[in-house]
Formats: sequence, structure tokens, C-alpha cells
Amino acid sequence: MARHRPGLRRPGGRRPRPQGGRVKRVLRIGNASGFYGDRFDAVREMLTGGELDVLTGDYLAELTMLILGRDLLKDPSAGYAKTFLRQMEEGLGLAHERGTRIVANAGGLNPAGLADALRALADRLGLPVRIAHVEGDRLPADRLPAGRDGVLAANAYLGGAGIAACLTAAADVVVTGRVTDAALVTGPAQWFFGWAPEDADWYDKLAGAVVAGHVLECGTQATGGNYAFFHGHDPALLRRPGFPLAELHADGSAVITKHPGTGGLVDTGTVTAQLLYETGGARYAGPDVTARLDTVRLTQEGPDRVRIEGVRGEAPPPTLKVGLSRLGGFRNEVVFVLTGLDIEAKAELVRAQLHDALAKNPPAEARWDLARTDHPDAPTEETASALLRLVVRDPDPEKVGRTLTGAAIELALASYPGFHVTAPPGKGAPYGVFDSAYVPVGEVPHTAVLPDGTRAPVPVPPTTRALEPVPDPELPEPPPDGPTRRAPLGLVAGARSGDKGGDANVGVWVRTEVEWRWLAHALTTDRFRELLPETADLTVTRHVLPNLRALNFTVAGILGEGVASQARFDPQAKALGEWLRSRHLDIPEELL
Repeated sequence: MARHRPGLRRPGGRRPRPQGGRVKRVLRIGNASGFYGDRFDAVREMLTGGELDVLTGDYLAELTMLILGRDLLKDPSAGYAKTFLRQMEEGLGLAHERGTRIVANAGGLNPAGLADALRALADRLGLPVRIAHVEGDRLPADRLPAGRDGVLAANAYLGGAGIAACLTAAADVVVTGRVTDAALVTGPAQWFFGWAPEDADWYDKLAGAVVAGHVLECGTQATGGNYAFFHGHDPALLRRPGFPLAELHADGSAVITKHPGTGGLVDTGTVTAQLLYETGGARYAGPDVTARLDTVRLTQEGPDRVRIEGVRGEAPPPTLKVGLSRLGGFRNEVVFVLTGLDIEAKAELVRAQLHDALAKNPPAEARWDLARTDHPDAPTEETASALLRLVVRDPDPEKVGRTLTGAAIELALASYPGFHVTAPPGKGAPYGVFDSAYVPVGEVPHTAVLPDGTRAPVPVPPTTRALEPVPDPELPEPPPDGPTRRAPLGLVAGARSGDKGGDANVGVWVRTEVEWRWLAHALTTDRFRELLPETADLTVTRHVLPNLRALNFTVAGILGEGVASQARFDPQAKALGEWLRSRHLDIPEELL
């Protein structure tokens, strides 16, 4: 791109000023990344598609921290999201011309390293861009809770106060390590509006920003991406959804929208789906504030405009969540293809043969799963076939490598008829384990490193040690008895699911009050377990959110040791909600 001269600005590109300047009363804050690997061009699209005061990017997930931890072991100067640095080759100049601040958690395990790389990039481009970063989230080994040996990365989830301090010091770009996803919005909001703890409605305003941040954090999931009711809309509309933005107001209320002319849609359904994503009960606790999700009110204000208001907040807890990533061992897998007749007998034969072959040196864990993808009298060989998947794990790479490879391939001429595999097993691959712990907030050195290099400690916010239990919400009156029909739940209800360590959540919502009267009584915890037998022996908790016409189910332990351990066919539980929607139950005919 062309080299920029210091101080050169496009007309109308003034930087936004906080509320005290009386220049603007609305903070327009957009998102350009929901994960490490999201649409590369989104930064350009958001910066050129319309006015923005702040552009955020969320690059970190539990699996990402493990990936960055392995990168850092190989190269001490690494450990951050390199994609973000590549995006800034063009993005820095575009943001500078438009007066848009950039806030991203792309610093990962090395925010100082990314800040240095950005300064070098700005110098090369001739841009007078002021870079700041936030650090302190990464805990040294001597601060880890007892019994947490072998941890590759340990990072506390920080709030938005450090980001606010950097922006107040006139930073143009702020990069962080592990902060909560919503902190990318609560930090700019505190800076822009001048919110302070002495404000009477401090927690409510912060809670509103947290909810807006939670909607934005996963990018296009708020604008029609991964949306349960996508089939009711023009396919061309959802082919390339635009990224979301929030018009945040000084009282903490917000309107979720997107740039004009971009694809996708924003309605109460898409916003509800994202609000339920990776959450639990009525309280959504974080380092800035505890947001009450049971107080959220959504209103369709116009095309692609959903207002969020009424959010109430409470003091944050006295501890910070710490994500712990460690190497769990080594894994390998082989998928046997079983075709035609006698599928169950063929599966039993190869299981017994592999058991005998591995008996002398068995792996610590072996899991078999048979997927009956076969159809009777099938017109193609593929649709006549089932898949038998074996996954093995062990601390010793040899037990899941050459030992398994030899045992599986030696069966090629000595097992079931039609024997073949989707691919020959290779060497065992390392896998990670995610765990979490909690440490007192005062033990984490949350620090804002300002553009001039000054290190500014972030004060510990007021916290609370205990909150009264949230009263059970009042359920609506059940609908009167009437004729029912056996049908998929998804004809009436939407769902979205996701992972939290080894646990998963499934949020289920409906669009009308009549549907809500039925869902609130029909989808009990026992019924949930019946519909998803995989959860029958697990702890399932149901949370009721009447304002959203939603139920949120948390399922403990369904993902084993987390996404990186790949303990399940769908290791992040992304499709758990769609499985639930496909299950049949008796639904009132008036709803169908």
C-alpha cells in the first residue's frame, strides 16, 4: 500500500472523543474477527463499509491458547496471532485515515511482542500510530493452584479497565492477551463515556456493554451465521454475512446492526442465538461486572436493527477465572469402512482382532464408535457403508503410533469382507487438555502499558463474595390440551450450542409467546436427557430465561478434557443443538 505521511487524514476522519467532549453520544463499535482464522478481509470490510469509532477483533479460544503456547515453545518471539499482524498491513492505514481505534486480543501469550511488531510495521508504513498493550494475565508457574503441573499456558481472564486506560492515554491500537471476549467492548465503553465506579448505575451500564460485547464477539454468528432458522431466508442473503456492530449508548443500552449493503441479517432471533451461546444461568459473571441475562430485553427496532436494553448488573466475583492448557498425551485414530450386510458382526470382528493385537502393549484409552451411515439397498457404495472409528490415547507416543499402525494394517487380508480404512493411521499426534481454576483478583498484576511505555497498574475493582440466589422465574401458563403430532423439535424451536472446557451448553428458544408456553413445560431436564441419550448419565442443569423465551441447558463433562483432547465426534459441541432440534417429540398441531 502507499506510504502515509505523518498527520495526513482524510476529511471527516477526526478521532472520536469521550462523552465529556459532547461531540458524540453514541459509540459505534464493530467486530472483524470471531476466532483465529476468521475471514481475513473482514478488517477491510468493516473499516471501509461505514463509520466506526472502534474496531475490535477476538482471536482467542481455549484451543488457540494451546496452539500459541506450542508456538511460543518453538520461538520465544512468537505466541501471538500472526494473522492480525498481516491484516494490519492495510488495516493500520485505513484506521488511521478514518480515525478508528483498534482493540484486539490478538496478543495471545505475547502482547508485548505483538505491540513491538506493530510499531515496526507502523514505522515501515510511515504511520504515526500510537500502540499500547495490556498484560498481566499470564500467570507464572509459582502462582498456579496446587496440583497443576505440566501447564503449557495459564492465563487469567482480565476485564476492560486496562484497555480503557490505554485508550485514555490516546492509544490508536490496543492489543491484549487473555481478556474476556466482552472486555473488547467494556474497555472502549469506559473510555468513551467516562464511566466510573462512583456512578450510581455503574454496574448496569457495564452489564449492558458486556451483553453487547457478547453479541459481537463471535462475528457473523450475530448476523445470520450458524443460524438455526437460516432456511426461512433468501439463501443469497446468508451466503456472505456482514460482520456486526453495536451502537452503544451512555446508559449501556445498544442497537445491534451491520454496515449497509452487507449480507446476512440482524433480528431478535440471531441476537438471541448469540446471547445463549456458551453461557449458563441468569448470572453471567466476569471481571468487570456480573451481568443478569434474565433482565435483557430485545426489540426489533427496524430492518437489521435490534435494540438491547434493561440489562441489570451486579458486582463481579472476587476471583478471576484462569484457563490452563497442558499437553495431555498422544492420540491416533483409524476409521474402518464397513459395507453392505452384517455391519454389526463386521464391527465386532475387527474390535476383537484389534483387542488381541494390542493386548501385549495396550494404550491407556481406546474408544470405539460405530456410525451407521449405511442405507439398505443403497444405490452407491458410499451410502451402503458405515464407519467404525477407533481413537486411542496414551502418554507414550509409541503405543498410539507404530503399534496401532501395524496392528490395523496387518488385518487388511485377515478380517471382515470388504476391509478397508479411510486412511492408514500415521504417527501419534500430541493433544492438549484444557482446565480452569480461580485465583483472587488481587493476585493478578493487570497492567496497561501505555503508548509512551509507562506501565500503569489497573486498580482492583470492588467485588462481592456472595450474591443471593436468583429466584426461580415464573413459568407461563401451559397451553390447553389439544391434538399433537410427532415431529422434530426444530420445526418450532431454534438452538445454539458450544463448549466451555469439558462442559457444553445448549440454548433453545422460540419466537412467539404461544410457542413459549409449550416449550417452557415440554422441554424439561428429563426430556432433554431422553432426546439426547449421550447426556443420560451426565449432570444437566436447566436455566429459564423468560425475557428471551429461552431455556439454556448446561451439560457437565460431555466434552471430556476439552476441545483439544478431541474426546468426542463433535469436540466443541457445535452441532449438539442441531441434534436436539432433529429429535422428535409430541408437538401441538397448532404450532406446526
